[in-house]
Amino acid sequence: MKSKIFLTALLSVSLMACAQETPKVKHKKANTAVKSDVKKIKFANAVDPICHMPTEPDMKDTAVYKNKTYGFCSSLCKDEFKKNPEKYAQK
Repeated sequence: MKSKIFLTALLSVSLMACAQETPKVKHKKANTAVKSDVKKIKFANAVDPICHMPTEPDMKDTAVYKNKTYGFCSSLCKDEFKKNPEKYAQK
C-alpha cells in the first residue's frame, strides 16, 4: 500500500513539474527601418498572372518584361512566368 502511495505521489510531482515548464523563445524585435526602405512599385498586373492572387505594391518577387514590371506572390509564380512570359503578359 505504501509503495502505491509513494508511486502516485512521485508521478504527480513529476507531471506537475513538466506541466509548469514554459518554452523560452526569444522573438526578434521588428525593425521598422527595414520596412520603410521597401519601395512601392506600380505593377503592370493587378493580379498574379499565374495563381491570380492580388498584387500589392511591396511585393518582392518581380519580373520585367517589355519595360513593364510584373509582381508575383512567390518565386515559384515568377519562375513560371519567366518560362513563357508572352503567354501571361497583359496585352
